[in-house]
Amino acid sequence: MKLKFLLLFLILLLVLFVAPSTFAQGGVKSGPDQSTLRDPDLERDSLHNLDVAKNYFKLKKAYVAALKRCEEIIAGNPNFEKIDEVLLMAGQSSLWLSQNKGKQRPEQYVSFDGSEKKTLTTAQFREMGVDYLNKLIKDYPESPFAKEAREELRLLEAPKQQ
Repeated sequence: MKLKFLLLFLILLLVLFVAPSTFAQGGVKSGPDQSTLRDPDLERDSLHNLDVAKNYFKLKKAYVAALKRCEEIIAGNPNFEKIDEVLLMAGQSSLWLSQNKGKQRPEQYVSFDGSEKKTLTTAQFREMGVDYLNKLIKDYPESPFAKEAREELRLLEAPKQQ
């Protein structure tokens, strides 16, 4: 009988000393980082918008339409897995609109301030393009598109230095 109590007492002590060490590992309290969660439907929609923007950008040289699609992705899904590509395309579209390249006139880019329609000047397009490219370089320096953005900015600065 004494042996049973001693054995029971040892088991109880063992449980009391071992149990806290298993709780020390804790559990996941907050889950994954919210900035990395991606909604599959939103990703699919953004991927479709990117494909359409690529079509406008590369095949049709419709930089206003490409820029609008890119802006839609940036505003609606800033955590998009291909946001670096979107930022590059938005930056290039803006810069090329400031240089009157492409098949669409820059005046076709319209934004609304309340009920007032606004178009951008050449300088505003240029500034917007530089902002997009700088954001790409700053936020995604290891992206393969960052190299292209650096080159685009370098070419933009080259005429000023000559």
